[in-house]
Amino acid sequence: MWQVAVYSLILGAAVRFFHYSLFGGTLASLHYYLVDAAVCMAFGFLGFRAFRVAQMVTQYRWINVRDGRLRWRRKPL
Repeated sequence: MWQVAVYSLILGAAVRFFHYSLFGGTLASLHYYLVDAAVCMAFGFLGFRAFRVAQMVTQYRWINVRDGRLRWRRKPL
């Protein structure tokens, strides 16, 4: 999960640059950088969790079942 946070900060800088170069936004605005990084981080954490659920259900299907999009649980005995 720490890698998602680190790469989201880098991706937030890239998104800020795209906003600056394509749409004429401000490049060196800390507020907008934090907003962009937070949005990237939210999508990153959701994607990480969804992928982890798919892994746990696929690789350990004899013991786990899907319990929604972002959760898994043990199979009832």
